[in-house]
Amino acid sequence: MPIEHANVIDALVFDEKSDTVTLLMTEPRAWADSDEQGFQLQEKLNAYLSFALDGEMAEAYPQFTSKRLRVQLDCLAMPDERIVGFLAAVREQIAWQNIDLEVRVTDRFLETESVSCGSGCTCKSAS
Repeated sequence: MPIEHANVIDALVFDEKSDTVTLLMTEPRAWADSDEQGFQLQEKLNAYLSFALDGEMAEAYPQFTSKRLRVQLDCLAMPDERIVGFLAAVREQIAWQNIDLEVRVTDRFLETESVSCGSGCTCKSAS
């Protein structure tokens, strides 16, 4: 889902090697240097951080409460200067909560059908 869908967690991925949970968001649209797209990114980040910090994630995935947490934005192109500045400020602020923020420019988005919540996960087999 593009960042315009703020109420959707695009993917939650657990990497056993690094013991890290990644909340992944995607932006397949070009960065248009628009206020609207910047606002959508802000709203999506707020929803992700609320999910992580306000107890929703711990309730839904108690096995991840003691894991490292990273928010990752995958996009097709490097965000414009204004968005990069905004993301730098967010990264600095959430570091106080021990949350990392990573931006990846990629043309390959995660196939969520292959994502699981870790060993013992049955969420994908339930569908």
